[in-house]
Amino acid sequence: MHTVTADSLVVVDLGPRTRRPLRPARSPGPYRRLFAVPGARAFTAANLVARLPMGMFSVSAVVMIAGTRGSYALAGAVTATGLAATAVVAPWIARLVDRHGQARIAVPATVCAVLGSLSLLLCVRVGAPDWTLFASYAATATTPNTGGMSRARWALLLDGDERALHSAQAFEQAADELCFMLGPVLAALLCGTFFPEAGTLVAAVLLLTGVLAFAAQRATEPPAHGRVRGGSPLRSPGIPPLLAVCLALGVVFGAMEVVTIAFADDRGHRSAAGAVLALQAAGSCAAGLVFGAVRPAGPAAARLPWCVAAMAALLPLPLLAASLTGSLGWLALALLAAGTATAPVMVTTMTLVRERTPPGRLNEGMTLAVTGLLGGIACGSAAGGWTAEHLGPASGFALPAAAAALALAVSLAHRPSRRRRR
Repeated sequence: MHTVTADSLVVVDLGPRTRRPLRPARSPGPYRRLFAVPGARAFTAANLVARLPMGMFSVSAVVMIAGTRGSYALAGAVTATGLAATAVVAPWIARLVDRHGQARIAVPATVCAVLGSLSLLLCVRVGAPDWTLFASYAATATTPNTGGMSRARWALLLDGDERALHSAQAFEQAADELCFMLGPVLAALLCGTFFPEAGTLVAAVLLLTGVLAFAAQRATEPPAHGRVRGGSPLRSPGIPPLLAVCLALGVVFGAMEVVTIAFADDRGHRSAAGAVLALQAAGSCAAGLVFGAVRPAGPAAARLPWCVAAMAALLPLPLLAASLTGSLGWLALALLAAGTATAPVMVTTMTLVRERTPPGRLNEGMTLAVTGLLGGIACGSAAGGWTAEHLGPASGFALPAAAAALALAVSLAHRPSRRRRR
């Protein structure tokens, strides 16, 4: 408004007085948007409890058996047998989950697995024959793929949002690594502080509690698909090469775990083995969260060889640290650096599995990938235990490096051409 007072011109602004923001409001980050989805926090928290024993069972079994029977070869063979049995049984359990629903199948399967763990504990405790250890650990093969069931829920809740699905896959991989970071530490602490069977006992209780809580979250559970026409996801184009990569990656993980425990024991620091392995998982967990926060460049099929190449380049570091220095501290730093390549490889691999799995069989497809990992872990555990006992723990670190090179060769051999990507 304009007016004249005496010989002065007065200008008055009658507009509303509102305070303008100093800076535009920041949009929520990718992980904050994920957990704004109704029901996401509840099933994720329960699934983390159910997944924590993944990092505890094998370490607890190795420490428990090697400590009472005095043989890392026996401990590695027992864990390898259990993992091989899981590789056979897990796809069948996953098919039942897709067909009948998660809660209906996961709970009784978990009860059977917990009974197998308790049987292993009792057999070690009472000094039963060696064959009972193999039979008891093989009974844990019915453990459901809790990570796959969680990824199936994200696929249902975020259907069509590829950017959010990428962040969800990265978070799930980071959660896996978090469990493998905390699990070995907790297992070694329990076995060293209380009694050798304490790690297995606590892991069994956590597994049963977590699966029961996860199954109770019915609002986010994918619907049962019944019988789905078509063949197994194993016959889907592009799945067999991915399973071969998973097999080689499993050898990396299985051999690294057993050899690291043997190396720490050889240096007189068996209780520190869990903390050293946790550093490798910590590097992968941090890399997974960063990888999920950035927008992926190009299709997953083109990214996979680059991710595997980074892993193959970093895995010789633990071998060099163990062979040249013989120091557990330098080995821990080398494992931390090498672990940063794990999550990008696993996230990209699981993304490709999700893309290539037929509708209605996602949990089965994810479990096939985990089965490949478990088969490789079984081979790596057995080979790592034999190498550590006969050639020395430091020499055993050559196995993960060789397996990573094999995974790179497979991924390069099956890399799609530019025309196929178009």
